[in-house]
Amino acid sequence: MEDGKPVWAPHPSDGFQLGTIVDIGTDSLTIEPLKQKGKTFLAAINQVFPAEDDVNKHVEDNCSLMYLNEATLLNNVRVRYSKERIYTFVANILIAVNPYYDIPKLYSPETIQQYRGRSLGTLPPHVYAIADKAYRDMKVLKMSQSIIVSGESGAGKTENTKFVLRYLTTSYGTGQDIDERIVEANPLLEAFGNAKTVRNNNSSRFGKFVEIHFNEKNAVVGGFVSHYLLEKSRICRQSPEERNYHIFYRLCAGAPEDIRQKFHLSSPDTFRYLNRGCTRFFASKETDKQILQNRKSPEHMKAGPLKDPLLDDHGDFNRMSVAMKKIGLDDSEKLDLFRVVAGVLHLGNINFEEAGSSSGGCAIKNQSSQTLEHCAELLGLEEDDLRVSLTTRVMLTTAGGAKGTVIKVPLKVEQANNARDALAKAVYSRLFDHVVTRVNQCFPFDSSANFIGVLDIAGFEYFEHNSFEQFCINYCNEKLQQFFNERILKEEQELYQREGLGVNEVHYVDNQDCIDLVEAKVVGILDILDEENRLPQPSDHHFADTVHSKHKEHFRLTVPRKSKLAVHRNVRDDEGFIIRHFAGAVCYETTKFVEKNNDALHMSLECLVCESKDRFVRELFENSNNSKDLKQRAGKLSFISVGNKFKTQLNILLDKLRSTGSSFVRCIKPNLKMVSHQFEGAQILSQLQCSGMVSVLDLMQGGFPSRAPFHELYNMYQKYMPPKLTRLDPRLFCKALFKALGLNENDYKFGLTRVFFRPGKFAEFDQIMKSDPDHLAELVKKVNKWLIHSRWKKVQWCALSVIKLKNKILYRTSACICMQKTVRMWLCRRKHKPRIDGLVKVRNLKTRMDRFTEVVAGLKEGKQEMSKQIQELEAAIDAVMLKIKNSVMTRIDIDHDYQALVTRSEQLLTAMQNKKKEEEERERLRRIQEEMERERKRREEEEERRRQEEDERRLKAEMEMKRKQEEEERKRREEEEKRIQMEMELQLLAEREEEVARQAVLEQERRDRELALRIAQSEAELIPDEVQSDASLRSNGSSGPSSPERAVPAATRTAKLKSLTMDEMAKEMTELLARGPQVQASKAAAGTKKYELSKWKYAELRDAINTSCDIELLAACREEFHRRLKVYHAWKSKNKKRNTETEQRAPKSVIDYGCVPPVVKASQQNPGPPIPARQYEVAMNRQQRYFRIPFIRPGDQYKEPQNKKKGWWYAHFDGPWIARQMELHPDKHPILLVAGKDDMEMCELSLEETGLSRKRGAEILPRQFEEIWERCGGIQYLRSAIENRQARPTYATAMLQSMFN
Repeated sequence: MEDGKPVWAPHPSDGFQLGTIVDIGTDSLTIEPLKQKGKTFLAAINQVFPAEDDVNKHVEDNCSLMYLNEATLLNNVRVRYSKERIYTFVANILIAVNPYYDIPKLYSPETIQQYRGRSLGTLPPHVYAIADKAYRDMKVLKMSQSIIVSGESGAGKTENTKFVLRYLTTSYGTGQDIDERIVEANPLLEAFGNAKTVRNNNSSRFGKFVEIHFNEKNAVVGGFVSHYLLEKSRICRQSPEERNYHIFYRLCAGAPEDIRQKFHLSSPDTFRYLNRGCTRFFASKETDKQILQNRKSPEHMKAGPLKDPLLDDHGDFNRMSVAMKKIGLDDSEKLDLFRVVAGVLHLGNINFEEAGSSSGGCAIKNQSSQTLEHCAELLGLEEDDLRVSLTTRVMLTTAGGAKGTVIKVPLKVEQANNARDALAKAVYSRLFDHVVTRVNQCFPFDSSANFIGVLDIAGFEYFEHNSFEQFCINYCNEKLQQFFNERILKEEQELYQREGLGVNEVHYVDNQDCIDLVEAKVVGILDILDEENRLPQPSDHHFADTVHSKHKEHFRLTVPRKSKLAVHRNVRDDEGFIIRHFAGAVCYETTKFVEKNNDALHMSLECLVCESKDRFVRELFENSNNSKDLKQRAGKLSFISVGNKFKTQLNILLDKLRSTGSSFVRCIKPNLKMVSHQFEGAQILSQLQCSGMVSVLDLMQGGFPSRAPFHELYNMYQKYMPPKLTRLDPRLFCKALFKALGLNENDYKFGLTRVFFRPGKFAEFDQIMKSDPDHLAELVKKVNKWLIHSRWKKVQWCALSVIKLKNKILYRTSACICMQKTVRMWLCRRKHKPRIDGLVKVRNLKTRMDRFTEVVAGLKEGKQEMSKQIQELEAAIDAVMLKIKNSVMTRIDIDHDYQALVTRSEQLLTAMQNKKKEEEERERLRRIQEEMERERKRREEEEERRRQEEDERRLKAEMEMKRKQEEEERKRREEEEKRIQMEMELQLLAEREEEVARQAVLEQERRDRELALRIAQSEAELIPDEVQSDASLRSNGSSGPSSPERAVPAATRTAKLKSLTMDEMAKEMTELLARGPQVQASKAAAGTKKYELSKWKYAELRDAINTSCDIELLAACREEFHRRLKVYHAWKSKNKKRNTETEQRAPKSVIDYGCVPPVVKASQQNPGPPIPARQYEVAMNRQQRYFRIPFIRPGDQYKEPQNKKKGWWYAHFDGPWIARQMELHPDKHPILLVAGKDDMEMCELSLEETGLSRKRGAEILPRQFEEIWERCGGIQYLRSAIENRQARPTYATAMLQSMFN
């Protein structure tokens, strides 16, 4: 840079300031500002840029500037903004600066007509030019177009979107009602989706993609609106200077009195969802007077209304009502919308307090009872149901106990507040979805050829505190920036190719790694957040720690303490993270990330709203949820998160954008105060950087950003050239001019129609041309000199051409000699060449014999015949070769013999191939036949399997019906037993009363006798015998032990028991059990038994069971046998060794069921006799039943405390008694038991006593039992027992014997 030339240097508020370089350091420059002479400051070298000669000059396209850098870009935008020219081009990208006031005639109908059909660049930059370019591209290319409108809040995105829509519908609409509906849909969407923020009074808190569809004649036929990421957190809370969505305030300010009373509306400060933010209305002086005083908040009364030229809550309510009518909403649907909005407001006023009970829950305050009533009324809910659903949560058990049991869990105050807010968000978000759906229904279309889509979405955002909303918005902008780079660079490369520059591909910084950081599978931040939401107790801190742990070395991610801002360095590592986006690093605070990512209601609230009495509210949820979705959201593992849903929508949007042509509008916010004629350079520069404009200029620096057609340069500098030069062709003129100026050929490049300059080189060329107009004669001399040099070079070229011609003649002379030698050689070659070629071809033919041999080897039939033909062919080839060698043959003769051999070989090969094909065809048919046979067998097996499954389902249904019948029979029998027991109880009670009376009489007689004895003794008349008998009478009446057995010590009795045989033990245990009142009662009831088996020995019982044909005797023997087994096992359990495990023959649930002690009641001390087992066996007619239940042995439950390795217990009951038994445990051999051989280890209880027939799901099919029994070797085990005469005759033994016989 020359000394004294102005440069742009950084400035904290203006972005850049003009100055001059006074000193150069190692990595910085010393700058003296032009406005502050004498003061200097240091600036980094890469932040100082050259300035234009005239800094007040502006251009419509920034690419026309001499210097392409961010400083000249900012200055050009500043100068144009000061002259009310808010639109500027950067190539085909439009920069739009929000003026914050109406510029006259900028958007008038005349302006629309002016831009219609005009090419880009022929008129000043305008959003209409972009819209018309998109329409013309769609019309010419037959391809849908997209216009991406981006920028931060308050930059004018929504307004520019409306201007684009208005231009397209006005210029290319059909003039019907559909055009007006598309335009009128925006106010309705703004009412429900826009709100006042600190940066914008009418900020869109959602993204939208508006499609205008055209028919084959390129006329507007309809539209469609897609929306993205509504800011739900704003519904429940706002910052102090911000407001909720406009609809709440417009309803409070502009609703008629009857609607206000019907919906119980009042001023905004009375509603929780409004009073924590700004409660003032937007109004002018006139409309402020029309708002009733009881609708104004104290803040509004004190500070007055908010001012904005485009907003008026009272008037906007009326305009919104008109817009609703225009798009097809009737009065009833309007009232439905307003009623739900009012219901959300009243829902926010419900307060909770800690409940006084010990459950730890909460209750609704008494002061909120009226609000609860209003809310339930407006949303069509039952007041009590709403109260319960807000204070409790319903849980469905999915494992353990009774599956599907409903449990109500009381909520704490904080949880109830969260549930209330979640319900409000869900209702309002579904209401917004309904509004968008109705808007789409108001301009339907049957068919569409193409469309122009306008994307209005927030630009890159970074605040002091950034949350989940900013994270999603910036993730979206990362994706859009990637799309922007691909599109812009692609068009630039296409221009280079059309001009034939041969320029290498322009590279740019790819932000794919940042996108992967957010959306990658498993390790992406969104997936990590989803996994955190699925945890039983999700935590924002745990989520932040997981993000840092999985991306320790990632370039794009770092911890908050490394931030350059002090406020972010105070954030702990588990409270946030920093992502380096394409526009700069942003610190995200993860507080509320988990909550905002999951907007699902808990099941009780969702079920409550889905069952609303109000059809409109019910349809809001029915349209977005079906039963399947509701079931899915009942569990955490299958919920759809907000982030995942947004990612899916964004990918669909980008796919749609990639399938269309694209145009870009970058909206810029000039100042933070949102006032007109104020340009804050630093803030605007930051927006330009975030929007990618600076990156585009950087990319231009690597290519040829400056370009000019040849004829324009010719016209530009023609006035400086003499007539001698102006007569040249424009392309030759430019070439002569550049050569005369001595420009470096690397600084420029000639295309087909224009010349391209490296960054800044066009400025140098222009400076040379215009800085020295007084020395044009010298310049002309240089041009003439270059022309003379070029002509002299042509003369030299001619002389050299003559010399080359002489040398060529000499060369041709020598070449003639060479040609003679070559001809002689050729003649000799022509004579012998046919024989050589023929010999080579015949030899090559002989080499093919190996292939014939291979083919013959693969044949299965006719191999010998084919081998003989091959030998004959080989002999013929040898004969031809010998003939060629020994005789002079012409080429025709050789070819004739060769063709005969070839024909013969081909015929032989064809014959062999045909044989081979026949064999392959036979083989193929055989395989097909085998395949068909396999398919037939498979279908038969499939049909058999289907039949078996049908039989199994039928058998299972029959088993379940039989189980229910048995259960009813058992209940009936129990009732009968209870009745008998009551009768016995009454009889026993009467007997006891008689016994008491008899004892009283005896006692009275004893006392009288004692009195008589005392009197007789005093008179010496006592009889000794009577005294002794009286003493014996007293002794008999005492309660002490009267039997020698009772005096025997317990140890002696135990030793005696151990020395007894099995039969003696059984007899003794029988006597012990016989002492009880229940056994005596049973004996009394069984006194009518046909068989007395108590004195039979164990062996006799077993032999009778195995050999008897009398069914009643067999049943009685079985009953007695199992009774003795019970006695034996009871005795064995009572006298087991200390510290030994209990021997368990069946699962504990079965044993416990058979040993349940009777409830200690007077009516059950002497129960009636049960139905004898033999009668039960006869009644059952020896039914075969099979059961399976889980089984864990006592020794294993301590080795596996969590019962991970659960075993199974299988049982086959032949009538009432068990016939076969299996135990299957993991990592153990199966235990097989059969009746007769293993009676001592098997379950001794009858089927009725086990309770298995009453266990649901315990009974299985016979086939299932037999498959397991056979797999575990049960057939061999049972067969061995039968052969050794150890197995008792059962149904299983009979079936096995019949199978082997």
